[in-house]
Amino acid sequence: MRYQAPWWLPGGNAQTVWAALYAHRHRGVAPTWRRERWETPDGDFVDVDRARHACAPGAPLLVLFHGLEGSSASQYAIAFADFAASRGLACAVPHFRGCSGEINLAPRAYHSGDHQEIDWILNRLAAADPFRPLLAVGISLGGNALLRWAGEMGHSAGKTVRAVAAVCSPLDLAAGGHAIGRGFNRVVYTRMFLSTMVPKALKKLEQHPGLFDREALLAARDLYAFDNLFTAPLHGFRDTEDYWARASAKPVLRDIRVPALALNALNDPFVPAASLPVCADAGDQVTLWQPAAGGHVGFPVSDGAWGLPGHVRAMPEAVGDWLIAHLPPDALSALTPPGATPAARQSQFGGVPGHSPSADTDAAAERKTGV
Repeated sequence: MRYQAPWWLPGGNAQTVWAALYAHRHRGVAPTWRRERWETPDGDFVDVDRARHACAPGAPLLVLFHGLEGSSASQYAIAFADFAASRGLACAVPHFRGCSGEINLAPRAYHSGDHQEIDWILNRLAAADPFRPLLAVGISLGGNALLRWAGEMGHSAGKTVRAVAAVCSPLDLAAGGHAIGRGFNRVVYTRMFLSTMVPKALKKLEQHPGLFDREALLAARDLYAFDNLFTAPLHGFRDTEDYWARASAKPVLRDIRVPALALNALNDPFVPAASLPVCADAGDQVTLWQPAAGGHVGFPVSDGAWGLPGHVRAMPEAVGDWLIAHLPPDALSALTPPGATPAARQSQFGGVPGHSPSADTDAAAERKTGV
């Protein structure tokens, strides 16, 4: 990857914030969604939004797992749905519990290593249409959970999905958790996340009195404290340290047996570059893309005469085409435009995004250089 950020957006924070607030996410009409509510085995529910756009019967399905406090309304979900529409892919965004706009029923919520939930969702999607190939992408928290699932499942993951990708995921949760709790990150991003997470937790306490110490939660000023009081104990972890250690995907990257992509910008303010995986950390099926810039789920691209206002569609195109390259030939025939393949397309990330199954030599070179 040779992604270059616009000259007027220097640094990871600028690339992160501008992409989230101001960038164009789609080419024309914004994606619209049809919601399905699924009852979970434990008597709770999960809401799944499916994009309303035309695609061939049996077209491959792109499944997107959102990030912390994300949803189908997040800028990256809109951009990926726009990409899916442009290529004739079906698209679905399952919401982690409590993130669809309505608080869930069970005491549990969601967490960064929620691979059991990923497994249940993907297998339900696969069972609903067994002849439709599945591709999965996870953003930030969702990407860590997705790669954790792929590592835990080993060879059996390939029975459910053709390929997976994680975008800007904190694969070492301890490194990411400590980074977001310091300096500018603590003042801006931590405060932003806690502004929605704390009210949701308090609603959960109303549902289930005595679930945690209300006053201690109100006093939490960072994600470490929040996870210690809420996320860790509610999901079977001893404390924050235990949660971050056991939920991280980095330790299981060697166990992944399905094509997997991990994309991380080296200037991501949430994910320290020193914590990112290198070749020795990953299995043969894992491709690492680590461009110098992009921020956290940013990767903005200039357009127009002066490079403004710009868009965030290049990253979904690069990641999406990498995933498409791992589809069987008969599935490619259902995509649009007719005959289009990743090898025929260029992107702002430079060169040909992704690689086809016949390009294993290039993939190995990517892994060796760690880019």
